[in-house]
Amino acid sequence: MSAKVTIEPVDVVTDARGLVLEPVGPDVLPLQRNVHLVLTEPGHVRGNHFHERGTEVTVAFGPALFRYREGGEVRDVSIPDGTRYRIVIPPRIAHAIQNTGTKPMLLIGFNSEPHDRARPDVVRDVLIEPPSAPGVSP
Repeated sequence: MSAKVTIEPVDVVTDARGLVLEPVGPDVLPLQRNVHLVLTEPGHVRGNHFHERGTEVTVAFGPALFRYREGGEVRDVSIPDGTRYRIVIPPRIAHAIQNTGTKPMLLIGFNSEPHDRARPDVVRDVLIEPPSAPGVSP
């Protein structure tokens, strides 16, 4: 049986200074070969791809729409405003995330494969049509 997407809320500690969260635990951290932080403007989409080899772990700060295709079925997960979800995406699972809010959306991403611009572990697979905007690459 192949691995499945897992989605879970992320606990945070808040005080007057802001918030702190642990995007991945000590069991997952040693397996990561790439870490990236992404800001996405309202209405825009990230992803629309799958990874041949890498397992991706993303923490998404809502509001957002996360869409993925698993076992031939497309599924949508709404990430409410003010929440954070950890999403673990195994290889070959197409996925996309859209900012459904009015402010930039924050994503913290990890991948078990190192980033290689010459040979990226990314295969395009559009699940959410991106908005049309001049100068925006998919």
